[in-house]
Amino acid sequence: MTSVPRSILAILAALCVVLGLAACGSDDEASPDSAPSTPAASAPEESKVIKSDPANAGKGTITVGSKNFTEQYILGEVYAQTLEALGYKVRRRLNLGSEQVAYKALRGGDIDAYPEYTGTALTSFFEVKTKDVPPEADAAYELAKEKYKAAGITALARTPFENTFIIASTKETAEAAGNPKTVSELFAKNPDLSISGFPECRQRQDCLLGLRDTYGYKGKFVSSEGKFSDLDSGQSKLTLAFSTDPQLALKDKYAAYEDDKKFFPPYNISLGVKDEMVQKLGPETIETIERIQAGLTEEAMRELNRRVELDKQKPKAVAKAYLSESGFVE
Repeated sequence: MTSVPRSILAILAALCVVLGLAACGSDDEASPDSAPSTPAASAPEESKVIKSDPANAGKGTITVGSKNFTEQYILGEVYAQTLEALGYKVRRRLNLGSEQVAYKALRGGDIDAYPEYTGTALTSFFEVKTKDVPPEADAAYELAKEKYKAAGITALARTPFENTFIIASTKETAEAAGNPKTVSELFAKNPDLSISGFPECRQRQDCLLGLRDTYGYKGKFVSSEGKFSDLDSGQSKLTLAFSTDPQLALKDKYAAYEDDKKFFPPYNISLGVKDEMVQKLGPETIETIERIQAGLTEEAMRELNRRVELDKQKPKAVAKAYLSESGFVE
């Protein structure tokens, strides 16, 4: 595993003083890029720089997809730009919608690859019950890889980071609830607090359904992509946040609760690629893709998300900065 890019680490120290929140990013194809607000690291190491191969341009266009939220836009761009640096022609479809829409597009050949979370793949695509998902990241990945293989898809190596669910609230809500530290403590005395989450959460066993079964949650579900803005506006008292959300660093504004029953499964990213496309790409390209994601730790991913959600940079520019700061492109 490589270290977090130096400029990313420098910015992490300033997270707690961030005062404003911005809306999530959208598909970059709709608007021009903005330049990164942070300087790149020192000159890339020659041994790390991605080498372009002119022969790759003749292998056809590769379509990279993603789901429709900030982290997915960034990841989609990281993979797309890596392929472009290798000399491939790349088409982007970075705003596909839910995981069901994205997976259908992958299986149907509308896209050739897209990044998905292992826990999501197992529970949403392959009908593995949440309680049966291995709690260890490697075991969950291996099971997802096996399931994907039967569907004609190769699951590339998982990322170091996982983006698991975290139940969050404002500090005011936490104080009114008695400042609980765990989800069990929160729902033991406050089972009826409203909670917001992405629309598909309502039907997912690893989301709302499982919360009701595992923790005895009885509150109202608010279908929304807003997360922290839902809390700020009072639309809901709780929200299903992600562990890589930059707002979680604002300890004086928000509170998060430990999943003490280990309900949520591992959610590491694996790039799913159609088997026939894997053959076209070849082992060197696959190795490069897996090498560039080695620096995507939870710390680094939270910083990249911060640049988009709080600094209002474009996912395309943020992905480019990550590859540059990590020494993969000049």
